[in-house]
Amino acid sequence: MNMLTGFSGLGMTSDRTRIRMIERLREQGIRNEQVLMAIGVVPRHIFVEPAMAHRAYEDTALPLILGQTISQPYIVARMIELLLEGRAGLGKTLEIGAGCGYQAAVLAQLSKEVYGIERLAPLLARARENLKQLKLTRIRLKHGDGMAGMPEAAPFDSIIVAAAGAAVPQALKDQLAIGGRLVIPVGSALQELVVIERTPEGWKEGVFDAVRFVPLLPGVA
Repeated sequence: MNMLTGFSGLGMTSDRTRIRMIERLREQGIRNEQVLMAIGVVPRHIFVEPAMAHRAYEDTALPLILGQTISQPYIVARMIELLLEGRAGLGKTLEIGAGCGYQAAVLAQLSKEVYGIERLAPLLARARENLKQLKLTRIRLKHGDGMAGMPEAAPFDSIIVAAAGAAVPQALKDQLAIGGRLVIPVGSALQELVVIERTPEGWKEGVFDAVRFVPLLPGVA
């Protein structure tokens, strides 16, 4: 794992607002202390646009380049909590929709390795620059089609998808290790978090919270 022990760019104000963010997540029902710790040590303000840095620790999605957004902290925490539930760690993790790199940084606190795919090249370049500031190792980012996953690095113990599919892509299910878990928003107008677990006999599926994500699109740009 790559646990951050501190970040020199954080001031006292950011420290206080991060603590308040964690308190809000607890109030909203996030109970896994490993998840709260992982969220708490990652400086979200370095991943947002400079004009939005003062809002980095609000529980809201914020705009990025190319019409994309950084997910609200609660959604990041909830999806990772579902991914981690009943397990000591996330193991080898695949993230579909790396975006600005924020969720990859959080996942790195709980994973042996993180592989991230982003279809938008300028956003991927931004993620790489953001992550460089934290000196995290074992995060590998790729420009590619997230619906195809990353078969060259499979199987994965954990897969998390930051965009909503009309259905769960079979390629992602196939890239789960036995005992592995996938969390993905599914739907169009109405979306729900779906959790897929791979067993020796096949796949088990559970449906959880209502959410709202951008659509999962094929191809690259």
